[in-house]
Amino acid sequence: MTSSGRPSGTARTLLLVAAVIVALEAVTFLVLAVVEAAHISGDRVGLGVGTTLFLVVIGAGLLYAARRVTEGDAWARSPLVFAQLIVLGLAYNLRGDPAWLAPVVAVPAVIALVALLSPPVTRALSRDSPV
Repeated sequence: MTSSGRPSGTARTLLLVAAVIVALEAVTFLVLAVVEAAHISGDRVGLGVGTTLFLVVIGAGLLYAARRVTEGDAWARSPLVFAQLIVLGLAYNLRGDPAWLAPVVAVPAVIALVALLSPPVTRALSRDSPV
């Protein structure tokens, strides 16, 4: 569902914060795709190409959803929330050594989740309330 226009006020600010965080995550996926493509070897071409394509699709999809949610498209919030939950699971698996890595991954995901699920954003993206 699409709201009647671009969110404004607090909702706009929160959506922009979330979009910036998601954009940084998406760029990370795209950089990982380039790194993976550069390290494709002859004995694992299929895996390397598949992984590269997967990372490109995820990165591009996140960028697209981040852009659409800032324009007021309510559907785009769901994949962004799901992606942040996956990032939190990844951060949980990264706990330990080095100790700083898990918080560096988890804190932006929590900030993005709080922004995406906040009441002003929910109201702004709701089809029942004006933006």
